[in-house]
Amino acid sequence: MKVSRRGEYAIKALMYLGAKDAPSGATTSEIAKHAQIPEPFLNQILLVLKNGGLLRSRRGANGGYVLNKPKGEITIGEISRLMDGPLAPIPCASVTAYEPCPSCPEPESCRLSLLMRKVRDSISEILDNTTLEELV
Repeated sequence: MKVSRRGEYAIKALMYLGAKDAPSGATTSEIAKHAQIPEPFLNQILLVLKNGGLLRSRRGANGGYVLNKPKGEITIGEISRLMDGPLAPIPCASVTAYEPCPSCPEPESCRLSLLMRKVRDSISEILDNTTLEELV
């Protein structure tokens, strides 16, 4: 698992919205300025977060983005999977995007796969039990 710039910026944007905790939310420009994210890139990220159910948007003069659920219910694991895909370091260790290794005749007893599943489980344990609320 590698956290992309996109994933990092998504977490920073959500942290800003979680800390602001205002019913009116924040505009893209405001989030970009405070979280130090290039605004064109942020627009793409916010759309993914909205389509993933973590944000909702309001149009108009008082428009902007707000969290779609309480910050205590949004996990870093959820954000990471939405932005960067599976947490497993290799496809044969993934729960959500499993792909068998073509060179492995017995995937269930493959020592590398077993090790990478432990890595996946450890990463998942930490990220799925850390909420946005804990980071703001």
